[in-house]
Amino acid sequence: MNLTKSALTAALIASTALPAFAEGQLNLYSSRHYDTDEKLYSDFTEQTGITINRIEGKADELLARMQAEGANSPADILVTVDTSRLSRAKNMGLLQSVDSEILEERIPSNLQDTENEWFGFSQRARIIFYAKDTVDTPPLTYLDLADPAYEGKVCIRSSSNEYNQTLLAAIVTHYGEEKATAWAQGVVDNMARAPQGGDTDQLRGLVSGECEVAVSNTYYFARALRTDVDGVSGEIDKIGWVFPDQEDIGAHMNLSGAGVAANAPNRDNAVKFLEYLSSESAQVYFSTGNDEFPAVKGVPLADSVAKLGQFKADDVNLSEVAENIPTAQKIFDAVGWE
Repeated sequence: MNLTKSALTAALIASTALPAFAEGQLNLYSSRHYDTDEKLYSDFTEQTGITINRIEGKADELLARMQAEGANSPADILVTVDTSRLSRAKNMGLLQSVDSEILEERIPSNLQDTENEWFGFSQRARIIFYAKDTVDTPPLTYLDLADPAYEGKVCIRSSSNEYNQTLLAAIVTHYGEEKATAWAQGVVDNMARAPQGGDTDQLRGLVSGECEVAVSNTYYFARALRTDVDGVSGEIDKIGWVFPDQEDIGAHMNLSGAGVAANAPNRDNAVKFLEYLSSESAQVYFSTGNDEFPAVKGVPLADSVAKLGQFKADDVNLSEVAENIPTAQKIFDAVGWE
Protein backbone atom coordinates (compact mmCIF):
# COMPACT_ATOMS: atom_id res chain seq x y z
CA MET A 1 0.00 0.00 0.00
CA ASN A 2 1.35 3.43 -0.94
CA LEU A 3 0.96 6.31 1.49
CA THR A 4 1.40 9.99 0.81
CA LYS A 5 4.09 11.86 2.74
CA SER A 6 1.44 13.55 4.88
CA ALA A 7 -0.19 10.22 5.60
CA LEU A 8 3.14 8.74 6.62
CA THR A 9 3.75 11.66 8.94
CA ALA A 10 0.30 11.27 10.47
CA ALA A 11 0.89 7.56 10.94
CA LEU A 12 4.20 8.20 12.67
CA ILE A 13 2.66 10.72 15.02
CA ALA A 14 -0.26 8.45 15.84
CA SER A 15 1.97 5.43 16.41
CA THR A 16 4.05 7.17 19.05
CA ALA A 17 1.54 9.52 20.60
CA LEU A 18 2.45 11.31 23.80
CA PRO A 19 0.12 12.99 26.26
CA ALA A 20 -0.21 16.75 25.95
CA PHE A 21 -0.60 18.54 29.27
CA ALA A 22 -0.11 16.22 32.21
CA GLU A 23 0.89 17.54 35.59
CA GLY A 24 4.19 16.06 36.65
CA GLN A 25 5.22 14.99 33.14
CA LEU A 26 7.61 16.21 30.45
CA ASN A 27 7.57 15.28 26.76
CA LEU A 28 11.10 15.25 25.40
CA TYR A 29 12.11 14.98 21.73
CA SER A 30 15.80 14.03 21.51
CA SER A 31 18.28 13.29 18.75
CA ARG A 32 21.03 12.47 21.25
CA HIS A 33 21.58 8.73 20.89
CA TYR A 34 23.73 7.98 23.92
CA ASP A 35 22.69 5.25 26.35
CA THR A 36 24.48 7.15 29.11
CA ASP A 37 21.84 9.91 28.94
CA GLU A 38 19.50 7.55 30.76
CA LYS A 39 21.20 8.67 33.98
CA LEU A 40 20.43 12.31 33.19
CA TYR A 41 16.76 11.56 32.78
CA SER A 42 16.41 9.30 35.82
CA ASP A 43 18.21 11.80 38.06
CA PHE A 44 15.89 14.57 36.93
CA THR A 45 12.86 12.45 37.78
CA GLU A 46 14.32 11.54 41.17
CA GLN A 47 15.00 15.20 41.99
CA THR A 48 11.69 16.63 40.77
CA GLY A 49 9.16 13.81 40.58
CA ILE A 50 8.54 14.76 36.94
CA THR A 51 8.21 11.78 34.60
CA ILE A 52 9.93 12.06 31.22
CA ASN A 53 8.20 10.70 28.12
CA ARG A 54 10.65 10.42 25.24
CA ILE A 55 10.57 10.39 21.48
CA GLU A 56 14.00 9.74 19.97
CA GLY A 57 15.05 10.03 16.35
CA LYS A 58 17.30 11.80 13.89
CA ALA A 59 17.33 15.56 14.27
CA ASP A 60 15.78 16.37 10.91
CA GLU A 61 13.01 13.83 11.48
CA LEU A 62 12.16 15.35 14.85
CA LEU A 63 12.08 18.87 13.41
CA ALA A 64 9.77 17.71 10.63
CA ARG A 65 7.56 15.97 13.17
CA MET A 66 7.26 19.05 15.38
CA GLN A 67 6.44 21.16 12.34
CA ALA A 68 3.77 18.68 11.21
CA GLU A 69 2.22 18.54 14.69
CA GLY A 70 1.97 22.33 14.80
CA ALA A 71 0.06 23.93 17.67
CA ASN A 72 -1.08 20.51 18.85
CA SER A 73 2.44 19.18 19.34
CA PRO A 74 2.95 17.49 22.71
CA ALA A 75 6.68 18.33 22.60
CA ASP A 76 7.94 20.26 25.61
CA ILE A 77 11.68 20.06 24.98
CA LEU A 78 13.89 19.57 21.93
CA VAL A 79 17.37 18.19 22.63
CA THR A 80 19.73 17.98 19.67
CA VAL A 81 23.34 18.13 18.61
CA ASP A 82 25.18 21.06 17.06
CA THR A 83 24.47 24.72 16.54
CA SER A 84 23.21 24.09 13.01
CA ARG A 85 20.28 21.98 14.20
CA LEU A 86 19.42 24.33 17.07
CA SER A 87 19.47 27.28 14.69
CA ARG A 88 17.27 25.44 12.20
CA ALA A 89 14.72 24.65 14.91
CA LYS A 90 14.60 28.33 15.86
CA ASN A 91 14.26 29.47 12.25
CA MET A 92 11.40 27.02 11.74
CA GLY A 93 9.54 28.60 14.66
CA LEU A 94 9.74 25.44 16.76
CA LEU A 95 11.23 27.00 19.90
CA GLN A 96 10.29 29.78 22.32
CA SER A 97 12.24 32.26 24.42
CA VAL A 98 13.02 31.35 28.02
CA ASP A 99 13.64 33.89 30.76
CA SER A 100 15.64 32.12 33.48
CA GLU A 101 18.07 33.71 35.91
CA ILE A 102 19.62 30.29 36.54
CA LEU A 103 20.40 29.74 32.86
CA GLU A 104 21.67 33.27 32.39
CA GLU A 105 23.99 32.87 35.36
CA ARG A 106 25.34 29.44 34.50
CA ILE A 107 25.45 29.17 30.70
CA PRO A 108 28.05 31.45 29.04
CA SER A 109 26.45 34.01 26.75
CA ASN A 110 28.30 32.76 23.65
CA LEU A 111 26.76 29.29 24.18
CA GLN A 112 23.17 30.45 24.04
CA ASP A 113 20.85 31.93 21.49
CA THR A 114 20.70 35.72 21.48
CA GLU A 115 16.93 35.51 22.02
CA ASN A 116 17.19 32.69 24.59
CA GLU A 117 15.46 30.13 22.39
CA TRP A 118 18.21 27.53 22.83
CA PHE A 119 21.05 26.88 25.25
CA GLY A 120 24.21 24.79 24.96
CA PHE A 121 24.74 22.28 27.76
CA SER A 122 27.79 20.32 26.61
CA GLN A 123 30.63 21.01 24.22
CA ARG A 124 32.92 19.13 21.89
CA ALA A 125 36.13 20.63 20.48
CA ARG A 126 36.62 19.93 16.77
CA ILE A 127 40.35 19.44 16.54
CA ILE A 128 43.17 18.06 14.43
CA PHE A 129 44.59 14.55 14.90
CA TYR A 130 47.68 13.18 13.17
CA ALA A 131 49.77 10.05 12.73
CA LYS A 132 52.78 10.50 15.01
CA ASP A 133 54.93 8.04 13.04
CA THR A 134 54.71 9.94 9.75
CA VAL A 135 53.89 13.57 10.56
CA ASP A 136 56.74 15.61 12.03
CA THR A 137 54.99 18.96 11.71
CA PRO A 138 51.22 18.70 12.18
CA PRO A 139 48.84 21.52 11.23
CA LEU A 140 48.62 24.01 14.08
CA THR A 141 45.63 25.98 12.78
CA TYR A 142 42.46 25.19 10.86
CA LEU A 143 43.80 27.22 7.94
CA ASP A 144 46.87 24.96 7.86
CA LEU A 145 44.65 22.08 6.75
CA ALA A 146 44.58 23.75 3.33
CA ASP A 147 48.39 23.98 3.09
CA PRO A 148 49.70 22.08 0.02
CA ALA A 149 52.19 20.40 2.39
CA TYR A 150 49.30 18.11 3.40
CA GLU A 151 48.18 17.21 -0.11
CA GLY A 152 46.72 13.71 -0.18
CA LYS A 153 46.93 13.34 3.60
CA VAL A 154 43.68 14.68 5.11
CA CYS A 155 40.65 12.64 6.20
CA ILE A 156 37.50 14.58 7.05
CA ARG A 157 33.75 14.00 6.94
CA SER A 158 31.31 15.06 4.27
CA SER A 159 29.83 18.50 3.76
CA SER A 160 26.44 17.19 4.91
CA ASN A 161 27.85 16.64 8.39
CA GLU A 162 26.59 19.29 10.81
CA TYR A 163 29.94 19.50 12.63
CA ASN A 164 31.72 20.46 9.41
CA GLN A 165 28.96 22.88 8.49
CA THR A 166 29.39 24.71 11.77
CA LEU A 167 33.19 24.65 11.54
CA LEU A 168 33.12 26.27 8.12
CA ALA A 169 30.48 28.75 9.31
CA ALA A 170 32.86 29.71 12.13
CA ILE A 171 35.66 30.21 9.61
CA VAL A 172 33.33 32.45 7.58
CA THR A 173 32.55 34.40 10.77
CA HIS A 174 36.21 34.93 11.60
CA TYR A 175 37.77 35.40 8.16
CA GLY A 176 35.03 36.21 5.67
CA GLU A 177 33.50 34.30 2.78
CA GLU A 178 36.36 34.71 0.30
CA LYS A 179 39.04 33.33 2.61
CA ALA A 180 36.71 30.58 3.81
CA THR A 181 36.10 29.51 0.20
CA ALA A 182 39.83 29.33 -0.49
CA TRP A 183 40.25 27.26 2.67
CA ALA A 184 37.52 24.81 1.71
CA GLN A 185 39.01 24.38 -1.76
CA GLY A 186 42.43 23.74 -0.21
CA VAL A 187 41.03 21.07 2.10
CA VAL A 188 39.31 19.34 -0.83
CA ASP A 189 42.62 19.39 -2.72
CA ASN A 190 44.36 17.81 0.29
CA MET A 191 41.89 14.98 0.92
CA ALA A 192 43.36 11.50 1.12
CA ARG A 193 40.02 10.00 0.10
CA ALA A 194 36.49 11.05 -0.65
CA PRO A 195 34.66 11.98 2.58
CA GLN A 196 33.17 8.91 4.21
CA GLY A 197 32.00 7.65 7.58
CA GLY A 198 31.80 9.36 10.95
CA ASP A 199 34.42 10.97 13.14
CA THR A 200 35.60 7.62 14.50
CA ASP A 201 36.24 6.50 10.91
CA GLN A 202 38.57 9.46 10.42
CA LEU A 203 40.58 8.29 13.44
CA ARG A 204 40.59 4.74 12.06
CA GLY A 205 42.05 6.19 8.86
CA LEU A 206 45.06 7.39 10.84
CA VAL A 207 45.59 3.97 12.41
CA SER A 208 45.26 2.15 9.07
CA GLY A 209 47.61 4.56 7.29
CA GLU A 210 44.97 5.71 4.82
CA CYS A 211 45.53 9.28 5.97
CA GLU A 212 48.03 11.18 8.09
CA VAL A 213 45.88 14.07 9.30
CA ALA A 214 42.25 13.92 10.41
CA VAL A 215 39.56 16.17 11.85
CA SER A 216 37.30 14.84 14.61
CA ASN A 217 35.41 15.91 17.68
CA THR A 218 37.29 15.30 20.90
CA TYR A 219 34.71 13.06 22.51
CA TYR A 220 35.20 10.32 19.92
CA PHE A 221 38.90 10.17 20.81
CA ALA A 222 38.30 10.50 24.55
CA ARG A 223 35.85 7.61 24.35
CA ALA A 224 38.58 5.49 22.77
CA LEU A 225 40.84 6.39 25.71
CA ARG A 226 38.17 5.34 28.22
CA THR A 227 36.79 2.21 26.58
CA ASP A 228 37.54 -0.12 23.71
CA VAL A 229 36.71 1.36 20.31
CA ASP A 230 37.35 -1.03 17.45
CA GLY A 231 40.10 0.11 15.13
CA VAL A 232 41.25 2.95 17.39
CA SER A 233 41.91 1.99 21.02
CA GLY A 234 44.37 -0.82 20.28
CA GLU A 235 46.83 1.55 18.58
CA ILE A 236 45.78 4.85 20.06
CA ASP A 237 49.39 5.67 21.01
CA LYS A 238 50.04 6.24 17.30
CA ILE A 239 47.71 9.22 17.28
CA GLY A 240 48.71 12.73 18.30
CA TRP A 241 46.41 15.71 18.57
CA VAL A 242 46.46 19.47 18.23
CA PHE A 243 44.03 22.01 19.62
CA PRO A 244 44.17 24.46 16.72
CA ASP A 245 44.73 28.21 16.76
CA GLN A 246 46.00 28.46 20.30
CA GLU A 247 47.82 31.67 19.43
CA ASP A 248 44.75 33.13 17.76
CA ILE A 249 41.01 32.36 17.79
CA GLY A 250 41.19 29.12 19.76
CA ALA A 251 39.73 25.67 19.12
CA HIS A 252 36.29 25.49 17.53
CA MET A 253 33.57 24.22 19.86
CA ASN A 254 30.25 22.74 18.87
CA LEU A 255 27.32 22.05 21.13
CA SER A 256 24.75 19.67 22.33
CA GLY A 257 21.85 21.85 23.40
CA ALA A 258 18.16 22.17 24.06
CA GLY A 259 15.24 24.55 23.94
CA VAL A 260 11.62 24.73 25.04
CA ALA A 261 9.20 23.80 22.26
CA ALA A 262 7.11 26.66 20.88
CA ASN A 263 3.83 25.01 21.90
CA ALA A 264 5.04 23.21 25.03
CA PRO A 265 1.98 22.05 27.02
CA ASN A 266 4.13 21.53 30.13
CA ARG A 267 6.21 24.68 29.86
CA ASP A 268 7.09 25.07 33.54
CA ASN A 269 8.41 21.51 33.66
CA ALA A 270 10.37 22.18 30.47
CA VAL A 271 12.11 25.20 32.00
CA LYS A 272 12.91 23.14 35.09
CA PHE A 273 14.53 20.55 32.85
CA LEU A 274 16.72 23.15 31.12
CA GLU A 275 17.77 24.51 34.49
CA TYR A 276 18.54 20.98 35.68
CA LEU A 277 20.82 20.43 32.65
CA SER A 278 22.88 23.40 33.84
CA SER A 279 23.24 21.97 37.36
CA GLU A 280 26.57 20.66 38.65
CA SER A 281 25.37 17.05 38.77
CA ALA A 282 24.12 17.05 35.18
CA GLN A 283 27.17 18.91 33.90
CA VAL A 284 29.51 16.41 35.52
CA TYR A 285 27.60 13.60 33.89
CA PHE A 286 27.94 15.06 30.40
CA SER A 287 31.69 14.64 30.91
CA THR A 288 31.88 11.37 32.83
CA GLY A 289 29.07 9.71 30.90
CA ASN A 290 29.83 10.86 27.37
CA ASP A 291 33.36 12.33 27.34
CA GLU A 292 32.16 15.87 26.59
CA PHE A 293 33.23 19.24 27.95
CA PRO A 294 30.70 20.84 30.29
CA ALA A 295 29.18 24.14 29.23
CA VAL A 296 29.35 25.52 32.77
CA LYS A 297 32.78 26.76 33.78
CA GLY A 298 34.59 25.11 36.67
CA VAL A 299 32.85 21.74 36.47
CA PRO A 300 35.28 18.81 36.91
CA LEU A 301 36.23 16.82 33.82
CA ALA A 302 36.22 13.07 33.33
CA ASP A 303 39.72 11.54 33.33
CA SER A 304 39.38 10.69 29.62
CA VAL A 305 38.64 14.32 28.81
CA ALA A 306 41.26 15.76 31.17
CA LYS A 307 43.94 13.68 29.42
CA LEU A 308 43.49 15.83 26.32
CA GLY A 309 45.02 18.77 28.21
CA GLN A 310 44.25 22.42 28.72
CA PHE A 311 43.45 24.57 25.72
CA LYS A 312 42.04 27.87 24.56
CA ALA A 313 38.52 27.59 23.19
CA ASP A 314 37.06 29.85 20.52
CA ASP A 315 34.62 32.12 22.35
CA VAL A 316 32.85 33.37 19.22
CA ASN A 317 29.12 33.77 19.71
CA LEU A 318 27.55 30.65 18.24
CA SER A 319 24.36 32.50 17.36
CA GLU A 320 26.46 34.58 14.98
CA VAL A 321 28.09 31.43 13.61
CA ALA A 322 24.65 29.90 13.03
CA GLU A 323 23.74 32.80 10.74
CA ASN A 324 26.61 31.80 8.43
CA ILE A 325 25.64 28.13 8.05
CA PRO A 326 23.77 28.77 4.74
CA THR A 327 26.90 30.49 3.42
CA ALA A 328 28.98 27.52 4.51
CA GLN A 329 26.74 25.13 2.59
CA LYS A 330 27.01 27.34 -0.49
CA ILE A 331 30.80 27.21 -0.23
CA PHE A 332 30.82 23.43 0.15
CA ASP A 333 28.78 23.11 -3.03
CA ALA A 334 30.98 25.58 -4.91
CA VAL A 335 34.24 23.73 -4.17
CA GLY A 336 32.85 20.24 -4.71
CA TRP A 337 33.22 19.05 -1.12
CA GLU A 338 31.16 15.87 -1.25
